[in-house]
Amino acid sequence: MIIKSQKDFFSGLMFSCVGLAFAVGSQNYKLGTAARMGPGYFPLMLGIVLALLGAAIALKSMVVATADGDKVGKWAWRPLFYVIAANLAFGVLLGGLPSIGLQPMGMVAAIYALTLIASLADGKFHWREVLILATVLTLGSYATFILLLKLQLPVWPTFITG
Repeated sequence: MIIKSQKDFFSGLMFSCVGLAFAVGSQNYKLGTAARMGPGYFPLMLGIVLALLGAAIALKSMVVATADGDKVGKWAWRPLFYVIAANLAFGVLLGGLPSIGLQPMGMVAAIYALTLIASLADGKFHWREVLILATVLTLGSYATFILLLKLQLPVWPTFITG
């Protein structure tokens, strides 16, 4: 078959691969049953649904024609770099890096770093808007995860809280 939409085909292929990876990875956990779900049940079901969705998108790309074939363009390296760097910084700041002696910096610092670094992905950076967004995200995350869900996350750096 001929691919009539490259963007849809490759995005469907990516969804299928990620879904299959989750489904395979869930096999390391106890699955349980639908009535008594184990820790591997949800990742397995999510992986299967994602793989099926990806397959449907990939099949659609071979059936439905588009005007220009939806060619895949050049890689956007700048956004790719900054989004990955933002996620890495978030993980390191939230949990620390014991192998090099870096203590957890807490949720507040991690969210501000995530927002600031990710906003560099776009060529237009506005301090005021980024700081407002970071503040709203921090307050929302604090309310959701600390106050409502009562998760035990470090909110502030350990050198402040002791």
